[in-house]
Amino acid sequence: MSDLLKFVQDEFVAKKDFPNFSAGDTITVYYEIKEGEKTRTQFFKGVVIQRKGAGNTETFTIRKMSGAVGVERIFPVNMPALQKVELNQRGKVRRARIYYFRNLTGKKAKIKERRR
Repeated sequence: MSDLLKFVQDEFVAKKDFPNFSAGDTITVYYEIKEGEKTRTQFFKGVVIQRKGAGNTETFTIRKMSGAVGVERIFPVNMPALQKVELNQRGKVRRARIYYFRNLTGKKAKIKERRR
């Protein structure tokens, strides 16, 4: 059964080529929003908290600060509304899931840049 499911996912789900990013990286995600008959592109720029899953069921969580309020959004990798993902800055972190980032404020919430 799992072979059949994998075959269908490989054949019919379109692959998107996004840059390689991981937890701690700052990215900008452009996605399409439908409002009635109109569609527009909106972006969400923030720090990647985690990547979860594998293959077509993979998701990633982005966190940004909107004023003094933290906003998190989960994006599936194969979401049809995703248009593009830009990698703005690579971050130097020592964990795959940086949940501790939620509790940090001010200068402590800065992530050092990883040199290439």
